[in-house]
Amino acid sequence: MIGAEREVDVVVVGGGPAGSAAAISCAASGLSVLLLERAAFPRDCPGESLHPGVEPLFAQLGVGEAIHAARFVRYPGFWVEWDGPSQFVPFGQDAKGPWLGFQAWRAELDALLLERARAVGVEVLQPRRALHPLRGERGEVVGVETDEGPLQARVVIDAAGGTHWLARALDIPRLKASPNLVATYGYVVDDGSPEGEAPRIVADDEGWTWTARVRPGVRQWTRLTLDGRPVPDGWLPPELRACEPLGRRRGADVTWRRVESPAGPGYLMVGDAAAVLDPASSHGVLKALMSGMMAGHAVVRASAGSLPWSVALAGYSDWVRRWFEHDAAQLRERYRRFPRWEAPDPT
Repeated sequence: MIGAEREVDVVVVGGGPAGSAAAISCAASGLSVLLLERAAFPRDCPGESLHPGVEPLFAQLGVGEAIHAARFVRYPGFWVEWDGPSQFVPFGQDAKGPWLGFQAWRAELDALLLERARAVGVEVLQPRRALHPLRGERGEVVGVETDEGPLQARVVIDAAGGTHWLARALDIPRLKASPNLVATYGYVVDDGSPEGEAPRIVADDEGWTWTARVRPGVRQWTRLTLDGRPVPDGWLPPELRACEPLGRRRGADVTWRRVESPAGPGYLMVGDAAAVLDPASSHGVLKALMSGMMAGHAVVRASAGSLPWSVALAGYSDWVRRWFEHDAAQLRERYRRFPRWEAPDPT
């Protein structure tokens, strides 16, 4: 039960990859951690093609063996048709053979990470909603008001996604770096064609389309157009129009943006809560895991007294800004091929 007398070192709001990574990193170092997740699992999230470079992060978080046991679809590279003919881009190889990425089924990935959090001592309350942050006399965050009462904490980590729950509550500006962008995604029954063996991204004058086999018998498509609107009902990529749709399509706001101050007195923001780029950046889950681990590392060091809180929080904020600006610059250059592309300068 939650009550006014309850206090922990860290409250994490959100049980996706960023939240679980932050919770695991803090709890594994001996901090008391409580994670609030509003949705019951499994929950639907778009799948993602993960670069082989994610494997060391999975190992550090203690889920490497579980990830391999899950038997996610593996692939040695991806097809790109952007400024010219379609070409296969391999990840590379070494003496052991080709490097293989993961096609992560997000419902399963999220559940594996959250189970690991429980295993290292994180208390998971699910479903449980965070309503608003609790503030101290100087305006610092000192906990969270939940749908079952207040919870005191030395640090609150917002991992609740691109709605920017905590930034809105604290009135922290979100800096926009692109036109309004919406990604629409859906699933079809896999026809087993060889074209589905590796993810494929195809650009045209209106935007781009990504397709991938996300699990045996299922292919996912994602479509982003530069007019900022979802695709029309019934739309499917040309190569999937003979396939049977599965479930309903969904959309996500993927306008590029970052929170001006993703860390401050009593709080940090991770994953999409800190910054959002559209899926063409190709490593949303990778950045979610990295940001969660970086935030956890900052909290652990400051809690142990090996680094002043002000330095730890400023260092994390600077890291978020630098990786966002780096990736946004790469995407901006890639998007120059679109006749209608006009991106605001990042502020």
